[in-house]
Amino acid sequence: MDAKQVRIRGRVHGVGYRDWMVAEAVRLGVQGWVRNRADGSVEALVAGDAAAVGALLTACRKGPPLARVDDISEDFADPPAEPGFQRLPSK
Repeated sequence: MDAKQVRIRGRVHGVGYRDWMVAEAVRLGVQGWVRNRADGSVEALVAGDAAAVGALLTACRKGPPLARVDDISEDFADPPAEPGFQRLPSK
């Protein structure tokens, strides 16, 4: 299982980015979570088959129609403890 901690920067708050990411993750069979950060970024933990994780991260570089993604940083991470993909409260 491939797992990544991801930070997405740009115009990603107030544009439906988290809901879009949940739908994409579920469609691809990726586990994890997504949440807004106080600094205006979106943070996510994504885990699953390497190809599915890669496909989600590629999609995240564009995001939903109203988003503008300026930068994505990725770090290796431990897989999530919970199954599925969820939207968490902002941090």
